[in-house]
Amino acid sequence: MEEIIINKMPLIGEPAPSFKAKTTQGDISFPEDFKGKWVILFSHPADFTPVCTTEFMTFASMTDEFKALNTQLIGLSVDSLYAHIAWLRTIKEKIKWNGLENIEVTFPLIEDIKMEVANKFGMIQPAQSTTQAVRAVFIIDPKAIIRCILYYPQSTGRNFEEIKRIIIALQKTDAEGVATPANWKPGDDVIIPPPGSCGAAKERVESKDPDKYCLDWFLCFKKEK
Repeated sequence: MEEIIINKMPLIGEPAPSFKAKTTQGDISFPEDFKGKWVILFSHPADFTPVCTTEFMTFASMTDEFKALNTQLIGLSVDSLYAHIAWLRTIKEKIKWNGLENIEVTFPLIEDIKMEVANKFGMIQPAQSTTQAVRAVFIIDPKAIIRCILYYPQSTGRNFEEIKRIIIALQKTDAEGVATPANWKPGDDVIIPPPGSCGAAKERVESKDPDKYCLDWFLCFKKEK
């Protein structure tokens, strides 16, 4: 009887699975090659598909924005390296969309014909397809810990401004020990973590600090200057 190998999908707060892979930018070893960087590892169902093409053009046009956030993009599908190269050349040479043209994809795109990496990250979901990866996004911090997971259906293109917003929010959270409220965007006020005692709660509510304000004892904000 053939053994069925089931990989547990990695969860937020867990180390991202390690892997070695061939890509359009040469061989990579994760996480060793990306120490000290944030990583966005994202999968797409197949090359030469309409939604994926618009996604890659958008991500590629934002490469410098992510580099400025110390963030490396890495794409993946179960297609061959040759299919990847042909598709990316087509995008650069022929496709014009939404004001974008002559777009060159310079971040690595993983060849994953045997689905080894996709299975490690739970990107193959049999109820959707046994031969194509879903639209998954894993945001991984510089310590190779998974910090955010997003899944989209095959018919729905991703919101890349939202992915960028998540990176900025996570970096701010790590740097300042704060949280970000609903619909937060850079420049908005941030949330101070709840107090751990009654005394601390009373002190916070009664504080005269002009840079902080409370709506109630458990919901206090720090003003962004």
